[in-house]
Amino acid sequence: MPLFGKKRTESVTVDLSGGKRPAVRKSICTGEMTGGYIDPDTGKFHELELIQGADGFENFCKSLRVSPDDVETFY
Repeated sequence: MPLFGKKRTESVTVDLSGGKRPAVRKSICTGEMTGGYIDPDTGKFHELELIQGADGFENFCKSLRVSPDDVETFY
């Protein structure tokens, strides 16, 4: 029995209509990346998934149907 629950393996898809911008938040000290989007109305970042490595970033871009150049990165 897992202690913290089952690890989610499928990626989440989101409709980016309405001005939502795809974004990645990176940790300065650990380099951990969290993929999500920025809501244009509130300016808040909404987390979707933890990105692990370059393959994870490519999968995140494919799941949102955006190119890696369109993804905003902030720290």
